[in-house]
Amino acid sequence: MARFFIDRPIFAWVVSLAILLAGLLALRSLPVEQYPEVAPPSLTINVVYPGAGAETLEQNVTQVIEQQLNGVDGFLYMSSTSTSAGQASIGLTFEAGTDIDIAQTEVQNRLSTVEARLPEEVRRQGITVRQASEGFLMIVALTSTSGDLGSTDLGNIASNQVIDELRRVNGVGDVMMFGSPYAMRIWLDPEALASYNLSPSAVLAAVREENAQTAGGAIGAQPLAEGQLITATISTEGRFSTVEEFENIILRANTGAAVVRLGEVARVELGAQNYATSASLNGQPMAGMAIQLATGANALSTADGVRERLAEIEEGLPPDVTWRIPYDTTPFVEASVEEVVKTLFEAMILVFLVMYLFLQNWRATLIPTLVVPIALAGACLGLWLFGFSINVLSLFGMVLAIGILVDDAIVVIENVERIMREEGLPPLEATRKAMGQITSAIIGITLVLIAVFVPMAFFPGSTGGIYRQFSVTLAIAIFFSAFLALSLTPALCATFLKPMNHEADDADGTDEPASDPATPEQPGWRGKLARVRGFTARFFARFNSWFARMQEKYGRTNDRILSRPWRAFAVFLTLVLLTVVLFARLPSALLPTEDQGFLITAVQTPPGATQARTDEALKPITDYWMDREEVDNLVLVRGFSFFGRGQNNALMFSSFKPWEERTGAGSSAGEMMEDAMGRFMQLDNASAFVIQPPAIQSLGRASGFTLKLQDRGGVGREALTAARDQLLGAASQSSIIANLRPEDQGPSPEVEVVIDRVQARALGLSLSSVNAALSITFGSAYVNDFNRDGRVLQVQLQADAPYRMTPEDIMSLRIPNESGELVPFSAFANAQWSAAPASLSRYNGYPAMTLSGTAAPGESSGAALAEMEQFAEQLPPGIGFEWTGLSYEEKQAGGQIGFLLGLSVIVVFLVLAALYESWAVPLAVLLIVPTGVLGAVVFSMLRGLSADIYFIVGLVTIIGLAAKNAILIVEFAIEEEERGLRRIEAVKAAARLRLRPIIMTSLAFTMGMVPLVLASGAGAASRISVGTGVMGGMIATTIFGIFLIPMLYLLVRRNVSRKQPVAAGHLDDTVSGDAGVQTSGSEPEGEAIP
Repeated sequence: MARFFIDRPIFAWVVSLAILLAGLLALRSLPVEQYPEVAPPSLTINVVYPGAGAETLEQNVTQVIEQQLNGVDGFLYMSSTSTSAGQASIGLTFEAGTDIDIAQTEVQNRLSTVEARLPEEVRRQGITVRQASEGFLMIVALTSTSGDLGSTDLGNIASNQVIDELRRVNGVGDVMMFGSPYAMRIWLDPEALASYNLSPSAVLAAVREENAQTAGGAIGAQPLAEGQLITATISTEGRFSTVEEFENIILRANTGAAVVRLGEVARVELGAQNYATSASLNGQPMAGMAIQLATGANALSTADGVRERLAEIEEGLPPDVTWRIPYDTTPFVEASVEEVVKTLFEAMILVFLVMYLFLQNWRATLIPTLVVPIALAGACLGLWLFGFSINVLSLFGMVLAIGILVDDAIVVIENVERIMREEGLPPLEATRKAMGQITSAIIGITLVLIAVFVPMAFFPGSTGGIYRQFSVTLAIAIFFSAFLALSLTPALCATFLKPMNHEADDADGTDEPASDPATPEQPGWRGKLARVRGFTARFFARFNSWFARMQEKYGRTNDRILSRPWRAFAVFLTLVLLTVVLFARLPSALLPTEDQGFLITAVQTPPGATQARTDEALKPITDYWMDREEVDNLVLVRGFSFFGRGQNNALMFSSFKPWEERTGAGSSAGEMMEDAMGRFMQLDNASAFVIQPPAIQSLGRASGFTLKLQDRGGVGREALTAARDQLLGAASQSSIIANLRPEDQGPSPEVEVVIDRVQARALGLSLSSVNAALSITFGSAYVNDFNRDGRVLQVQLQADAPYRMTPEDIMSLRIPNESGELVPFSAFANAQWSAAPASLSRYNGYPAMTLSGTAAPGESSGAALAEMEQFAEQLPPGIGFEWTGLSYEEKQAGGQIGFLLGLSVIVVFLVLAALYESWAVPLAVLLIVPTGVLGAVVFSMLRGLSADIYFIVGLVTIIGLAAKNAILIVEFAIEEEERGLRRIEAVKAAARLRLRPIIMTSLAFTMGMVPLVLASGAGAASRISVGTGVMGGMIATTIFGIFLIPMLYLLVRRNVSRKQPVAAGHLDDTVSGDAGVQTSGSEPEGEAIP
């Protein structure tokens, strides 16, 4: 193959340019995102039961739905929360790869079969099923420039003109409203009702009756009477639309009695449909719209679509209203991708500088400079063909690939130049001879590296999705690199390189002549250029002299090691033992925590606290964030939190200034989080927790761990609470766990109404009328709808605020009985203070409680998980636990490390065995792998890093790179032995011969990792994690490998298999022509066998 392209260089250029063009076209079509869709797909079911408590909602709605949903295809886990605000949410998570559209259809079909068993009010409100991630992509804020519009006005504008438009944007899964549209609020006066002997139910029925739209039919409809000449529809008075029309609704009109209208027993106004939540931006009222990403949607394209749609509808908004996006997760995505792209170019520059240092020839350096972009373009083409995207993971793969890509080109160029220098052959003949020697090594290295990465592509689950991005990117790039090394690179060497002087000393490696001291200095730019060339020639001469001395010292040291190989083998065993010990001590994690440019603060005041008390507690927290110069915007949402809803809950989104503006001490997100937590822990009227989002937000709302305690034995909620408190107490004493918090809200005040049913019957009351009166007065009854400004809005009925503030208001409520007599609640019921959970959670069908926390500074998340498991195993019988979200994925990934590494080694072993038709040669090649693992572990430990997914990818890369170095030595040792050298002399010759290309390729790869290791800014933690391990492994496997690989091969050949192996390129026939000529012109005398 190589000879074909050497003889046809134009054809090689045509093929390469075709790859480059196809790759550039594919690059334009590839979507750009931070991470691919690695999180398992999920569905969210939302239910509303106005006026219901958490227990009522759980028993009558949540459990009924859960039981029906068990057994859905692809079901992974299910969690639910029922709140005292009358809202329930059920989250269904499916296995990776599940078709979420089919799953949603099946869920909706199951819900339709159970809907008849749900309360009527729930059915009237409707059940929604949406594909949306848990976290928020961005928050859109509508504000009033003059400040004249309040939250309700802004909420109605958002509901009428913005939300529906945003929901139609491709990629938007749902839009959560922080605010409320208008509603016709009917505030009842119970005293006035009693004076007219009316019940709340009667008012509800009257409003529904009069505020109705009926179909009046038509006159002249067929069949026609004889002589009918016209047809017309009949219209009746439809729904009301103004406050006055509702006030004039007739409640009673008896003969001889005054007419009772709604306005006489109630206050009617245009208010908010829901007063549960409100939001502010930097202290000013706003209507907030939280955008939730659809399952599988691209964050960047969705965010762009949202901005474009907002720009389109901006002209239709009232003049006083403007929109902003104060919370946005996509700048981190864009900055992360930009930083990795910048790292890609920095790595290429450093790699090419290393190549120029060793090749010392701009023509030779230019060859891999041309080859690498073409190979990367081929990788883009492969990503497009496989349906992948340009993301942080695939870009990391390309950064890792740069060092590997230049390796093949370096091996070719270095061998061609060595033959030209030592044997005086012209470039064409030298290239033919060089390719005859190294084609088999290139093929072997390529197959090994691809074999290392391909198994990663078949791992299941979310971690498998991450591995797949790396493995496919690297495997494709390596394939194109090998193809170019056998086509374009030799063609360029044959046509582009200049002949060398056979008698020239190795120090004279440049293709530019050194400056003659006797030559007069030329003026102008020619003189400057001559000085630069002279300096470069002297520098390269000194470098070559130094490297030659090092090579001689290496040769002598290697000779001593090979003379007593068992001593070196003992050192090798010590290194292996040290590797095992340190690897076991390396803490584990799933992904590093990143500074994403924002933090989230969850605030809870004591259960039962009103909005006024919560606002008082919020003031020092908001002041803290607003006083920090790093904070750009602060969004405050009252009545809503990821961990509960109600007046005692609030959530803050603190968005920071760009990373380049936050370079001072204490300005990173992690440092600000620690400082804020230290201050907020001192609050005595609220609990506040600062949350740093996970690296992949679709895997959860917060970094750290999430544990679900379950009542599997039916021991009851009290026993479950006691178990949770026991676990909290034990974990609080641990030095490994920090910021541990229960996500479930504590018991909140409750007024328990006990009805004497017998007495109620005796007084002529039905339980349905009693319950209806209580529900309408103190809850909120949805009546029907009305029309305003082209929109359909709700009519809500409820008692006015002064009549529903105390338990005495319940007892004084009077309702008419069957005889029309007014009966107070105190005649058949009593009210007493009690306590009940503000929210009730379930997990996989069991009552559950949630604990969240993080690892202490300096500790890994894997150690925190192990510590929590140890404490959880000490809980009483009947209490179980499960991990969820990010922690679930981490546990799944943790068990894959050993299997993944073992599988990669096995696959490489089998490929090498097939290549060399030997079981011994693969053993000699792979024995060096532990030294690379040792370097990766030591470097990661020194920087306080964990064994996360990036570290694992680095280890797999090290396996391939360590095997590559060994192949370069072993392949040449086998060829030298085939030509007649004794085994030990062949090993010595191969080690000296391949030292320079091994050092050159390893140093090039290591320098390519420098920008990753020294990364800063957005996404720096991920780049540091992937770069540190790979750099450490590459340095260690190179330093130890050049000394241990010859020894290991010699011992394997002596003690494991004495059968002569065959070089990979000689399995079928011997390399033609001059392949049998002695490859090293600098062998010591006496080594060749006559």
